[in-house]
Amino acid sequence: MKELSDGIYQWLYKGLSLQAVGIVVGLLLIICHVVGLMRQEKILPWLSTVPRSMNLGTFFLTISFLWAWMVATSMDLGEFHQVRWLAQIAIPLFFVGMLFVANDYLGARALGTFLLLAACPVLDAAFLKPPQSRLLLSVLAYAWIIIGLFWVGMPFTMRDQISWIQAKPARYRALCLAGIIYGILVLAAALMYYGQTAPALAGLSAT
Repeated sequence: MKELSDGIYQWLYKGLSLQAVGIVVGLLLIICHVVGLMRQEKILPWLSTVPRSMNLGTFFLTISFLWAWMVATSMDLGEFHQVRWLAQIAIPLFFVGMLFVANDYLGARALGTFLLLAACPVLDAAFLKPPQSRLLLSVLAYAWIIIGLFWVGMPFTMRDQISWIQAKPARYRALCLAGIIYGILVLAAALMYYGQTAPALAGLSAT
């Protein structure tokens, strides 16, 4: 189990290239927002069920639990490595507590937790990389962090945000279009610029 956890951790936090992350994030943004735009009649009313959804919350909370446990097991804790077991015990306790005790807004809390975890690999892949267009990924990751913190700490904010979107369908369409445009920008930057990162760095190191 430890070897599997270490392998996933190294791939997720050390092995992902800027271009690979840009392509995946760009495609996900485009696909999700295109589907959202095409199926507005079904998705827009369904959004109001998301903050308190047990099924959706359980799904994302389980993924977040496994992800967080993997990080706690494999990350370098330096001089604190002797207390690693505390994190390995605390994470399952938080998982059980959120699933069976503090589950009023489970969908919002679980999605917020997932966004917080997803932001780190994106920021790691873009950290100190030459293309200025990497900021497209950095800005998106920090937006996930801010939104995730609100959804975890004050999950009713997701309910209020959804109510604001549902009040005028034009807002929903505008957000979908913005997501598509941003995804296109990220994907274009990944295909045109991010692939030049590795050769550039190699040239700098050679000199």
